[in-house]
Amino acid sequence: MTIADIPATAARLQLNAILSRLAGRQALAEICRYLRAEFRHFNWVGVYRLEGDRLILAAWDGAAATEHVEIPLGQGVCGRAAREKRTVVVGDVQKDPEYLACFIETRSEIVVPVYDGPLVVGEIDIDGDRVNAYDASDARFLESVARLIVEPLRATSGEPAAT
Repeated sequence: MTIADIPATAARLQLNAILSRLAGRQALAEICRYLRAEFRHFNWVGVYRLEGDRLILAAWDGAAATEHVEIPLGQGVCGRAAREKRTVVVGDVQKDPEYLACFIETRSEIVVPVYDGPLVVGEIDIDGDRVNAYDASDARFLESVARLIVEPLRATSGEPAAT
């Protein structure tokens, strides 16, 4: 699905409004909720923070919780995005041997690193319920969102995983 410039700009304004009134995990949870509600092809939205060699779930929104509240860097699409320091789009998770199954209905995934300067400090993880749900416009938009959430993600450092 394509995210056009006007909806993306409006969404970033709304995200800035969220960040002006909330901080830390509350801000991240509200951002996850907003993204899932605003973009119908985002079926599950999570934000992970990087702690050492593990990704720790900081906030999420979806129909159900994931069992993957901690992900080693050596595992899964999330681990790949953090290791390779790049956005990873998987058009069909059933064809990706690194995919860590969370939900039976998930068919595609996009994972976008969050950078603090040159360092990856976390990532945005989104699941979709159809093959090839994400394209370059999703990547561009989510990369802009990743730049917005550095501070609230940093504020969750040392907290237990969101469940």
